Amino acid sequence: MDNNKRVLLAIALCLGVLIAWQYFFPQNSLIQKAPDQQAQQQGQKAESKPAAKPDPSMAQAEPLPGSPIVVSTPLYKATLLTSGGVLQHFTLSKYKLSLDQNSPNMDLVSAQAASKAPMGLIVDGKASWRDAAWTTDAKDTTLAPGSTATLTFTGAVGGITIKRELTFHADKYEIDEAVTLVSQAPQVSKLAFTLAAGSLTGGEANYNPTRAAFYTKSLEEITGLDGLKEGKIVDSGQWAAVESNYFISALIPASPALLKLQHVDGVTRLAAERDNISLAAGTPVKVQNSYYLGPKERSTLAQAPGNLKAALDYGWFHILAEGCLWLLHFLYGYVHNYGLAIIILTVLIKAAFWPLSQKSYKSMEKMRQIQPLMAAIREKHGEDRTKMNEELMQLYKTYKVNPAGGCLPIMVQIPVFFGLYQALLNSIELRHAAFIAKLPFTDLPWLADLSAKDPYYITPLIMGATMFIQQRMSPPVGDPTQAKIMLFMPVVFTFMFLNFPSGLVIYWLVNNVLSIAQQGMLMKGSAPAQAKKA
Repeated sequence: MDNNKRVLLAIALCLGVLIAWQYFFPQNSLIQKAPDQQAQQQGQKAESKPAAKPDPSMAQAEPLPGSPIVVSTPLYKATLLTSGGVLQHFTLSKYKLSLDQNSPNMDLVSAQAASKAPMGLIVDGKASWRDAAWTTDAKDTTLAPGSTATLTFTGAVGGITIKRELTFHADKYEIDEAVTLVSQAPQVSKLAFTLAAGSLTGGEANYNPTRAAFYTKSLEEITGLDGLKEGKIVDSGQWAAVESNYFISALIPASPALLKLQHVDGVTRLAAERDNISLAAGTPVKVQNSYYLGPKERSTLAQAPGNLKAALDYGWFHILAEGCLWLLHFLYGYVHNYGLAIIILTVLIKAAFWPLSQKSYKSMEKMRQIQPLMAAIREKHGEDRTKMNEELMQLYKTYKVNPAGGCLPIMVQIPVFFGLYQALLNSIELRHAAFIAKLPFTDLPWLADLSAKDPYYITPLIMGATMFIQQRMSPPVGDPTQAKIMLFMPVVFTFMFLNFPSGLVIYWLVNNVLSIAQQGMLMKGSAPAQAKKA
């Protein structure tokens, strides 16, 4: 029994520590909380090497003159300036900043980020939005579904004529860019595409930090944005981005480029630089790039260039998380409520592991039955642990009990749990998705956002109660210290779950209820047999 309980306790503690770590120290203990975007709006590893000094081309950005040009599509509204096509706003049509009915739509370019010239070009280290004279005949444009539009900007800097062609798509969050350089004399030049973003969380949340990311041969994420103050340079990168759990702003060069990342004044700036561009006199050279500013939807990211779908990373159990998400979306297609879909998904997962759980409970029940014999052996041999262990092993053989048999099925389920945990934590479909929009018999909003915590902590408290019931149904622990720790576990878990997304709490709560039912059925079935035997 002690061995069994020790393993269970170790698993529970591991779960608790891992979840607590992600809550209190998400991704990295050096996370710098970016300024709240709503407040701003209301106010107006791989092949990499660190940069030794701040990159001057990234550090300079000033307020921009120019007239606004608005591109409206069914997915977003983008506002650019005539001074070189620099981005000022990128407002998503389908995503609100908060649940408030009067909340503005999510803007991926805050006022603070706009002052850093997102989508500005740097030519030979010169900020073209400031140093070049630009002309354009672009004007406000509205795109119908299925259509595209290209805005053209022309400028000149350092003897080089620049032609920017920005292509917007009505049905995609991508903006494609083609820059044509024409030099008056032969020279070698370099060109950098840039982007800038502040907080993408839509509000502070420990489990949803804004972070920087880049992709070379694998995904690298940087949550300690303070570490980017001095800048970071990445060779041969496929893309660089600022992201949260739900949104991403990415630079995607047409071919691997030198990526630069820097965090200054609460804004993360990105650049994708192409060096050694040979310009013959009068011969145009074209360089291409794409931007993606939008939600981290699996379907849209899968269609984006540069393997941007790699931004959806669910950790060690990625495949399991993908499977859970697919099933969750499949169920939602029938019930049209993600809360119900989570419950059904939990039931299906529980059903899939029902035989393993049943085996676990049976093993625990057998251990409960031989517990008096085990206690007698311990009392008999006292401090002679060798003799005591020998007799315990013989007891296990006699009653055909495996002390670890009750824990192995649980260990098999742990990868599924963490896969689902990551899937629910990073699924944009749960953001602002309601389960029960109003507290029953009141007009108070309740589980109106499955990605947010329960505002009245009702579900975490019920979840804690179910954990306590489960514990009371389990065989008592022989060791007094372990008994105290086990008694404290429901309290610890309840505390941790208070601020967890309600979608996760619902999953855990339903799973506990099903476990109680299963364990109760087993105990009820074994009771007559014991009575008959007696």
